[in-house]
Amino acid sequence: MPDPVSDAAIIAALGRQMSRAVAKQTVAAGNLANLDTPGFRTQEVRFADALDQELGAAATVRATDTRHFGAGAGARDAGDVTESGGLASRRDGNNVQLDRELLSLTRAGGEFSAAQTMLAAKFRLVRYAINEGR
Repeated sequence: MPDPVSDAAIIAALGRQMSRAVAKQTVAAGNLANLDTPGFRTQEVRFADALDQELGAAATVRATDTRHFGAGAGARDAGDVTESGGLASRRDGNNVQLDRELLSLTRAGGEFSAAQTMLAAKFRLVRYAINEGR
């Protein structure tokens, strides 16, 4: 039987998901702020999605080392802000699309909310376990 994923790894993954959502919201807000700036090019955040692909492809994931899930001291989950490709530019050279950015903000807000809900549920379980031991 494979080793279960530790609580620390789950909490770290949820924290990273919340950080990703905040980064996506920040970039989308910056894009919206520059909607009318001539020559502004739409930015987006790209993350290393190796863990997400692994979680989607495998039924179970084993943590053989805490650093595999970013729980270790040397782990980092930095996103790169890059220019979005393939977007049509207006006459002024700006390629920000209002609908696309509003959708990005909404999705990032939903991702943050989902991770926050899961994290709160995890802490409720811990609190329940502690209080039942009395």
